[in-house]
Amino acid sequence: MSQKELDLRRSIQIVRRHRLLVGITLALGLLAGGAFATLHPPMLTSTALVLLPQSGQAAQNGAAAAANGGPNPYTATQEVIAKSNPVLAAALPHVRPSMSFDELLGNISINSPTAYIISITAAGKVAGDTAVTANAVANSYIHYVGSKSSPVGQLPAQLLQPATSSAESGLIKRSINYVLYALVGAVLGALTGIIIALAISRTDRRLRERDEIASSIGVPVLGSFPVDHPSDPREWTRLLEYYKPGALNALQLRKTLQQLEMAAADVNFGSGNGRWSFTVLSLSSDPGALALGPQLAIFASSQGIPTALVIGPQQDETVTATLRTACAASPESSNRPGPLRVIASDNGVDVQHDATLAVVVVVVDGKNPQMPDTMHTTSMVLGVSAGAATADQLARVAVNAASDGREITGILVADPDSADATTGRLPQLGRRGHRRMPTRMTGITTEIRR
Repeated sequence: MSQKELDLRRSIQIVRRHRLLVGITLALGLLAGGAFATLHPPMLTSTALVLLPQSGQAAQNGAAAAANGGPNPYTATQEVIAKSNPVLAAALPHVRPSMSFDELLGNISINSPTAYIISITAAGKVAGDTAVTANAVANSYIHYVGSKSSPVGQLPAQLLQPATSSAESGLIKRSINYVLYALVGAVLGALTGIIIALAISRTDRRLRERDEIASSIGVPVLGSFPVDHPSDPREWTRLLEYYKPGALNALQLRKTLQQLEMAAADVNFGSGNGRWSFTVLSLSSDPGALALGPQLAIFASSQGIPTALVIGPQQDETVTATLRTACAASPESSNRPGPLRVIASDNGVDVQHDATLAVVVVVVDGKNPQMPDTMHTTSMVLGVSAGAATADQLARVAVNAASDGREITGILVADPDSADATTGRLPQLGRRGHRRMPTRMTGITTEIRR
């Protein structure tokens, strides 16, 4: 996987494969965005309008300023006064919540929408508090310019419109802010998960596609189907007695048995004894592949084939301990489909006897594989789960099996990746080479005429 260039299709497959990781990072991003929105709520504003007295001189100055494109000096002066230290200091005891002078100065803005109206806007996190603060500053300004200490003389200013608070508008604004931050957090979280997934895939050497698995040791994939994952003797017993695959899985199992029978026929060409057997070899680090052999044996017996499921001596006994316990506890059961015998054998003798088919389960260590002393079968297949082993591990197992005189003729893939569109049928399984006998050709003139 690390040697392949990432394209859109492969990237989508990687993301789907790591959907749990992406989902977790997305959820964390969503929670982080919501937490940020909660800790940093949007600033709400409330505005109070103050009406200034109209005078002829002010009107003339305002008209002249408007003609020249400049600010009205009358209202500009009042804006400065409204935000002056005396006005804010007098309003400070009445604002809500309690704050310092500098905080009040930063939360107040003064503007003049018309020539004789100034607006006093207060910002805050609570709508009710902003209304109280804006009205406090407006009343302080009106009192200040109406007093004898006013720097512009006494002005009979009036509160034209007090600031009001709308809980509904504040809630809507908070909700929108929360949704926006949550969405941004979710998007960033998902992108983080995708980046992590792609980075992991670049260093992940485990084989997932059927073509990759087949090419790793140069033998074809004979079948691929989902498997159960029993973890104790009770679950293994339930599998042995009540396993019934669905229509699609039954078709896959049937085709797999046909492929295995073809491999056995290649080995036993001309023997004509009618019996055949195969060994399912899997890795101790891949417990999911352990159910490949039992499920094939159960299905074969349900088709009326006298079948023996053999759990012989293992390199790693702990992996097959629960399966051996289930087989030893009830070697024969009326609940099992068809003529199925299960055998837990501690030696390598042939225990096929009256069975037409024998399925032998063998588990070896992927790092240091050593073939145990199990019965020899007509063919051996390697069982591996998608994404559970590397090419190096499979090659070690294949070399060890070959050195023990047991050539791997095919591969069974457990729990194939749903996004895998490959078949693993390269190279194609074919019959072993036999010397072709000469044939007599007729109807061809061999005489050379001159």
